[in-house]
Amino acid sequence: MTLTEREQEILDLISKEYTTERIAQYLRITTSTVETHRRNLFQKMEVGSVVGLIKEALKMGLITI
Repeated sequence: MTLTEREQEILDLISKEYTTERIAQYLRITTSTVETHRRNLFQKMEVGSVVGLIKEALKMGLITI
């Protein structure tokens, strides 16, 4: 499974507890674009929550604590 550069960027920010709004401001994109990337992350990683997303990302070595 491969993440796009933007998906990885958003995953990193989610792991730092950034809200959707804060991610959008930080990356200078719309909140709906952030939500689309979040949905794609959930689908790719086959999870249904942010907790699941972070657990899976840690297991896969995509993020560190």
